[in-house]
Amino acid sequence: MEAEEEQQQWKTNFYSELPKVELHAHLNGSISSNTMKKLIAKKPGLKIHDQMTMIDKGKKRTLEECFQMFQIIHQLTTSPEDILMVTKDVIKEFADDGVKYLELRSTPRKENATGMTKKTYVESVLEGIKQSKHENLDIDVRYLISVDRRGGPSVARETVKLAEEFFLSTEDTVLGLDLSGDPTAGQAKDFLEPLLEAKKSGLKLALHLSEIPNQIKETQVLLDLLPDRIGHGTFLSSEGGSLDLVNFVRKHQIPLELCLTSNIKSQTVPSYDQHHFGFWYSIAHPSVICTDDKGVFATHLSQEYQLAAETFNLTQAQIPRGLLRR
Repeated sequence: MEAEEEQQQWKTNFYSELPKVELHAHLNGSISSNTMKKLIAKKPGLKIHDQMTMIDKGKKRTLEECFQMFQIIHQLTTSPEDILMVTKDVIKEFADDGVKYLELRSTPRKENATGMTKKTYVESVLEGIKQSKHENLDIDVRYLISVDRRGGPSVARETVKLAEEFFLSTEDTVLGLDLSGDPTAGQAKDFLEPLLEAKKSGLKLALHLSEIPNQIKETQVLLDLLPDRIGHGTFLSSEGGSLDLVNFVRKHQIPLELCLTSNIKSQTVPSYDQHHFGFWYSIAHPSVICTDDKGVFATHLSQEYQLAAETFNLTQAQIPRGLLRR
């Protein structure tokens, strides 16, 4: 029994100490239980407890319920001070987990009650990144500004303008644009104009697509933009997807950001051994393991690496090569 525990501890240390890259981390979804408690203490009148913002081990929620959890989290992050604290805490936690390069993504929000504007929201994230750098954390952090599908095309255009402004003024800290949010909201064609504008201005595109089944036309519209990376791509290769989509992604070598626990807990994938990581890994397609929302899904990147390695029988030698394929 003792030898088993020692072996398990050794494995945990191995994955924790392994230098890692995190390319798909939503800021508000990455808030840990410890940070959540600090936010809750600042706003006792909301009567929120951290179990309302986190899906514990073995538990699951529908995709719709997961998006409802974000509404609760947003009630706790309403001021520039909140956003600054959250950004710094999240960066430190990723650094403590052996992440050497991190891309955070978040949708700018305004809050009339606190006077926070979308611009001051972005500035607070950037200030958190800057302060973390000055504290000599061993991590390089960048920011993707997110377009939430629920906001529609007019809000998307505003967000792109904001992203372009910070892209030009932040010396590569703001790298690109993320399209995310409820995949049932709006249609891909509604976002083509702002996404093309973003691409034209030099912003990289990381697009959530094929998160739910039977969206073949919708997915192809987004793939035709030739995004720099695909978020999830859950149903590209499984029932509800198509061989044409897979061949398109392979032909253009578009890397995938794959999030195992997120997909299991949000019930878009039935089990770890059926996760689409196995398919893309087997054909040597560029992909990277990510957390998505380490706070909401109660995980961390080391744990995701270990899950992928143990589920798909990867050797230690295969792990950095397999999970950091770019």
